[in-house]
Amino acid sequence: MTAPAAPAALASLAAVLALTAALGAHGRRSARTTSDFLVASQGVTPLRNAAAIGGEYISAAAYLGTAGLVLAYGTGTLWLPIGATAGHVLLLAFVTAPLRRSGAYTVSDFAEWRLGSRAVRRAVTCCVCCVGWFYLLPQFQGAGVTLRVLTGAPVWTGWAVIVVVAVGLVASGGMRGITTVQAVQFWIKLAAVALPAVALLAIWHAGGGAAPAGDRPARFERTTCVHVHTDVTVTVRQAVTVTATGRLDGVRHDRAPVPLSPGPHTAGRGTELVFPPGAAIPHAERHTAPSDGMWAVPSGPPTWRGLYTTYSTLLGVLLGTMGLPHILMRFYTSTSGRAARRTAALVPGLLALFYAFPALYGTLGRLYTPELLMTGDIDATILVLPLRAAPGLPGALLAGVVAAGAFAAFISTSCGLVVAIAGTVTQRMRHRDGVTVFRIGVVLALAAPLAVLPAIGPRDAAELVVTALCVSACSLCPLLVLGIWWRGLTAAGALAGLAAGGGLSVAAGVARLACGPRAGWTAALLAQPALVVAPAAFAVMITVSLLTRRRVPRRTDGAMARLHLPEPAAAR
Repeated sequence: MTAPAAPAALASLAAVLALTAALGAHGRRSARTTSDFLVASQGVTPLRNAAAIGGEYISAAAYLGTAGLVLAYGTGTLWLPIGATAGHVLLLAFVTAPLRRSGAYTVSDFAEWRLGSRAVRRAVTCCVCCVGWFYLLPQFQGAGVTLRVLTGAPVWTGWAVIVVVAVGLVASGGMRGITTVQAVQFWIKLAAVALPAVALLAIWHAGGGAAPAGDRPARFERTTCVHVHTDVTVTVRQAVTVTATGRLDGVRHDRAPVPLSPGPHTAGRGTELVFPPGAAIPHAERHTAPSDGMWAVPSGPPTWRGLYTTYSTLLGVLLGTMGLPHILMRFYTSTSGRAARRTAALVPGLLALFYAFPALYGTLGRLYTPELLMTGDIDATILVLPLRAAPGLPGALLAGVVAAGAFAAFISTSCGLVVAIAGTVTQRMRHRDGVTVFRIGVVLALAAPLAVLPAIGPRDAAELVVTALCVSACSLCPLLVLGIWWRGLTAAGALAGLAAGGGLSVAAGVARLACGPRAGWTAALLAQPALVVAPAAFAVMITVSLLTRRRVPRRTDGAMARLHLPEPAAAR
């Protein structure tokens, strides 16, 4: 299926890169000072800024991951994009305008300005780097998956594209250079996901409009050859005989019929399995998808561990959005606190418009791409679906359009994250040329995730992004909320809370990446610790601040007035 899609995918990639280069060159001509590089000289209008935020926030998880989650787990996962959009409502209500009035360039600047502590600044910088690096991982993996699925290229080629574009665009133009790029790329992503969706709906309707979920497990409708790209363990629900080529359950076969009994089976990298029509589709070990009878039920089967995971993930997404450094830096580019609030009010509407479509791809994927449940490559749903629903040139052209949006997502989000990390790390470095230091920070921002990628193996984009949001929810969110709304916060309380919340959430994320999926309550806590760690971080900050109440900075009253009074009054 990759052969007809390769030319269209490469043409789409070339078009996106050419447009990105042209827009970046336009912004680069006016980017000369450090203020241009960090906050675009605080002159971005609300609509343009909202589109740029949408371009940053619609990352690999939103573009690829949402469709994959719906394919595997059904409509019960739609609360995840809803929670992501709702997080911007909390951001609007509690953070945007006060943060813009502070006059700080970065979250670290805000922390030092509010609490007068270099130690707190360094702790916040560490948290920003961890959030950004976790968030960069799915962008690299998404780019690798896209090129592998549509062109057959090795995954590292996708990583290379992201690195080259990020270094070329961010290092040369900074925030001013990427603002127009991200704003335009939001509309590219919206069009690239909406137009093929309408075409695929028409194809589905013309084919009789079969329901994607029923009372039986998902089955192969025709003889299907499944190619395994990486070692995988699958759970067979019903006995079936397959034709195997490659290593299956540790035994090498050459187009031999192999009976598979119900239970787990291992398939080696490069193995091909041919399933007969009507065979129940095995599920990859890390995707314990429900049967079709529960797939269409939003709440899914109620279990204590399932409820904990759901609510913990939702809390992490809601609170984590409030602390995402690359989103927060966008509000520093607004002309005023009022403009920042208008920007934040527009973002949920733009995101809601986009999220209507990936869910549709996941639903249609149950009909046309059910074999992805077996390979575990659910992030490829949105890429493979056009080729399955419309074989030949029409499907290849639709896949090319989708690929253009996918690379726009990876590029815009990666550039925003790199600006946030580089700006935070280098803001206080003493150097004659601040722009040169910023460019060095760009390289450092990209080096850390690249060093980790080969070791963690294939991971779902949504899983990696939720990990980043969890770290943000347990560290930066408590600092921002308490720093903006409670005058009693002290540097000691902030440090203790950042160490507890940030340290525990980062440790859980690293353990998750190192150990892979596990079962039981321990695995649930490691995978989604926000429900426990985020309240603990708030509690630690408040308790330690109360114990050190005499160390509240003397300038706190003036800082609080600047955060909450209208800007003319605050200026007086």
